[in-house]
Amino acid sequence: MIKLKNVETVYEGEKTPVIKDINLEVKRGEFITVIGPNGAGKTTLLETINGLLEANGNITVFGKDIKKYGTEIRKNIGYVPQDFFCDSLTPFLVKDVVMMGRFGKIGLLKSPSRKDHEIVEKTLSFLGISELEKKPIGKLSGGQLQKVMIARALAKEPEILLLDEPFSNLDLNSRSDISEKISLLNEKGMTIIMVVHDINSIPERCERILMINNGKIIEDNEREKVLRGAK
Repeated sequence: MIKLKNVETVYEGEKTPVIKDINLEVKRGEFITVIGPNGAGKTTLLETINGLLEANGNITVFGKDIKKYGTEIRKNIGYVPQDFFCDSLTPFLVKDVVMMGRFGKIGLLKSPSRKDHEIVEKTLSFLGISELEKKPIGKLSGGQLQKVMIARALAKEPEILLLDEPFSNLDLNSRSDISEKISLLNEKGMTIIMVVHDINSIPERCERILMINNGKIIEDNEREKVLRGAK
């Protein structure tokens, strides 16, 4: 599903690679969690897989070169970034923001179909935020906004889901609920790569963990083996 060979990523204007010597293969249906200290390169790894950054080396997703077919590939990748800011005066309603996740499937300048609206409604219901659909996005709490961003990614009906710190703005109850929902998606066959900073928040369904430090993957192993060494 995903293959990185001898990959390194350097941000524009900088000389030192943020991630380097990355070799990684992800099979269809895997659930992988990425852990490591701040600044280790976890976010950069997700952005590199998603084709959002210029990188050296070979990166293929769905068997295609991300450098050549990035736009096409991203139509089937749901990405939830770590940081997102929404001004309180932003006029879009929640349902409009979630519909944005459908744009890659709808096509440029085309109107959403009944099916698109049904997918948005179904996604909001799945995440338990249907009551927010007509609320302005700028009036949401941090936790509500986090769930909406996840909903936007899921509305795309992606084959791959990339999550960067998806629990960071959630309270304990919401963390548990979203963790269960993510595990259910994986159970249904979705390939998931998730970055977390708290190893205690890793869902039990995740069987493989990558540990990154100083831009390199220093461990790639079964969940229990990595966690045993991290404690």
